[in-house]
Amino acid sequence: MKLIIHGGFFSESSTNHETKVAKQNALERIVKDSYDFLKTHSALDTVVYAVSLLEDDELFNAGIGSQIQSDGKIRMSAAIMDGETQKMSGVINIEEVKNPVQVAQILMQYDDRVLGGSGATNFARENGFESFSTEIPQRRAEYEAKQKSLGTGTVGCVALDTNGKIAVATSTGGKGFEIPGRISDSATVAGNYANTFCGVSLTGVGEDIVSNATAAKIVTRVTDGFTLQDAFTKTFIELKPYDGFAGAIAIDNQGNMFHQDSHPSMVFASFDGDNFEVFD
Repeated sequence: MKLIIHGGFFSESSTNHETKVAKQNALERIVKDSYDFLKTHSALDTVVYAVSLLEDDELFNAGIGSQIQSDGKIRMSAAIMDGETQKMSGVINIEEVKNPVQVAQILMQYDDRVLGGSGATNFARENGFESFSTEIPQRRAEYEAKQKSLGTGTVGCVALDTNGKIAVATSTGGKGFEIPGRISDSATVAGNYANTFCGVSLTGVGEDIVSNATAAKIVTRVTDGFTLQDAFTKTFIELKPYDGFAGAIAIDNQGNMFHQDSHPSMVFASFDGDNFEVFD
């Protein structure tokens, strides 16, 4: 069993030691809690569980603590993918839901598995998700001050369970101050992808990640025989011509874990029951 999570890029961590330590502690708590959950649950259930915990922590830009868009509203996106069935489901620009990743999980049961905007929000209400404001005072203050430099956060999880199955989930509160209707990478195969060989979750600038089809490229290359490290290296080289801003975490079906970012540092943590690693 293996588990790796990320908390996006956080510019304030480099200047605020207290914030940096708080995030490291949160990542350690969440990755170890989620690993305990993985012991008795599938990879798919576990990535939803882990990302829900990340969404519930206001230190991270997903769920509670999501960024505010240019019209003053919060719109979130999230997706999950089951490596075994190759099914992906997601919500794009959903509003006033505490845990978008849990809505994505329910959509896995439907033929129409990716919903956006009011359709996603209405679906959530119809399935028992009550209206919930994810805005916190810090985000409102940032919005009012137009501190655009803080909008590079996303959260994600990749898990390998006891049966060797892989799943991935990714959730974001957006980049902040974007045009309403903007689509992030998180609920696309560029930012969230898995099959029986590998699972990958991305964070960074969504437009750069979509242009590079980053997650799908890494997984495809591993499927075609690349090592996880080589797949990352080649794919991240392809970001360089336009200075693409991205970070990724992954696990392959051999239990190898890998992470890389183009503009350090991405916040991540991993745990396999014995070895714990956290970086910010």
